Amino acid sequence: MKKNIVWHKHNINKSHRATQKYQKSCLLWFTGLSGSGKSTVAGAVDELLFEENYHSYLLDGDNVRYGLNKDLGLSDTDRRENIRRIGEMSRLFVDAGMITICAFISPFIDDRKQVRDLLDADEFMEVYISTPLEECEQRDPKGLYKKARKGEIKNFTGIDGTYEVPLNPEIIVDTTNHSPRECAEQIVNFLRERNIILENGGTQVA
Repeated sequence: MKKNIVWHKHNINKSHRATQKYQKSCLLWFTGLSGSGKSTVAGAVDELLFEENYHSYLLDGDNVRYGLNKDLGLSDTDRRENIRRIGEMSRLFVDAGMITICAFISPFIDDRKQVRDLLDADEFMEVYISTPLEECEQRDPKGLYKKARKGEIKNFTGIDGTYEVPLNPEIIVDTTNHSPRECAEQIVNFLRERNIILENGGTQVA
């Protein structure tokens, strides 16, 4: 069946849609342990971009599992499928000209690389939330670490599940010494340095 499927190219493309928004489309991929601050900082970035009239969309791990990926568990196989689906969906958001923000533990290097490989060069930006396990476990906002320590949750990342630290992330964020807003400003400034976002009314994206 797949051999009979051909990607249809439309007249309005990613570059047109991004130029209209005075930005370049990209994927900010937040990775880190549960409780590291991924969702909080990702949300702060989304809010900051919105305040400055840029066009972004946030895909959060828990929220996606309510719908698209509600059939997946926490086994290594299901985690990989979870990230594969999110990668494909993120590619569509990037094609729509959006600054796409994803906050997922995504514990495996190969899975994150597969998402990177779906996009054009420089569109994927890995944001490593480097909060140590001890700090994450102390925060434990959802009580998941306590359940994992009791054996009530199996294959929990950082306890009995593997987390592979990014080797060369584009951005490293320390949430132990900086507020979510400060972390968000660090990331938005990075987008400015990379000419991902431009001043409204300024030079448009080529």
